Amino acid sequence: MEITAKQWLEKIHNLPHQGRVKIMNVCGGHERSITMAGLRQALPEYIELVPGPGCPVCICPEEDVFEAIQLALHEDIILVAFGDMLRVPVNVKKIQIRTLEQAKAQGADIRPIASPIEAVIIAKENPQKPVVFFAAGFETTTAPVAAMLVQGIPDNLSVLLSGRLTWPAVSMLLESGAPGFDALIAPGHVATIMGPEEWGFVVAKHHIPAAVSGFEPVSLLAAMYSVLRQLNEKRYFLDNCYSSLVKPGGNASAQKHLNTALSIYDANWRGVGVIPDSGFKLNLQYEKYDTRKQFPDYADDARKRAGKMPAGCDCAQVVLGKIYPSECKLFGKTCLPRSPIGPCMVSDEGACRIWWSGGLRDVS
Repeated sequence: MEITAKQWLEKIHNLPHQGRVKIMNVCGGHERSITMAGLRQALPEYIELVPGPGCPVCICPEEDVFEAIQLALHEDIILVAFGDMLRVPVNVKKIQIRTLEQAKAQGADIRPIASPIEAVIIAKENPQKPVVFFAAGFETTTAPVAAMLVQGIPDNLSVLLSGRLTWPAVSMLLESGAPGFDALIAPGHVATIMGPEEWGFVVAKHHIPAAVSGFEPVSLLAAMYSVLRQLNEKRYFLDNCYSSLVKPGGNASAQKHLNTALSIYDANWRGVGVIPDSGFKLNLQYEKYDTRKQFPDYADDARKRAGKMPAGCDCAQVVLGKIYPSECKLFGKTCLPRSPIGPCMVSDEGACRIWWSGGLRDVS
């Protein structure tokens, strides 16, 4: 008989009381489930749940968004991108175009899509016109992009890739000496593709308990119970609390596509800086489909400004789990879902957007 969410909560409340414990959840999907289900309010007061760097829209480098905007405005192309990317603002003067959505309103041919298949379809329907796929995302989104490339795409389709890996950001926090959390909830969808073993370094190298979780409250609470019990018993290991989908070794086919089409490099994260081995780029044999090779003039090095955010915006600190969304002075005032200033207020996976939409206005 499966344990219910209510029973997991009871088990957590029955654990021996300990000092303040901070648990970081890496994934924006986790944060959305936690907030919408009211799990913070249901847990014992000594437990803090810290949102982490799990929103690809939030960390997509400003120069990549700017490049996509300029391409769409000044070249006779069709630009396609995952829907949330159309609203991500860049840090320019108010009189300038700040988002792909604004560029579309100015006449640029920009189309939101939900999957790489749609990019291929649009390219086939418009064979005489270049189609640029602005592909931002973590492993779960980048794997289908890699599969698209391996399977073959129309010659008029190119990829402006802004893919990132999740674990290097957590590794960077742990290596900093002040990670800001005592236990980790690892993302189940990433582990489904890459394998749960990818998160073993958290325990083996840093002696911090970790558990892989799905996205329902019952899985999240099981993972929280696991890491709390590990802390109590001082016996740390990587627990798989999403075994229905997460299997040892992950998805071999997806990994093969990633390794065939892409390679890993030291990549920039918006507001954070360059994180070693954290980005995907096209391999040599697929370079002819690289938008940056086809339109080299738009790769503007002047916009690679690590740490730069709009004045007063603390999105980078939110992404790194250093502050809560409500601690940003723009949160809920000038920065709102309908008029986002920082990227964390744009996506349904952004912590600021989730907190505001979920009615969470303070840390308590």
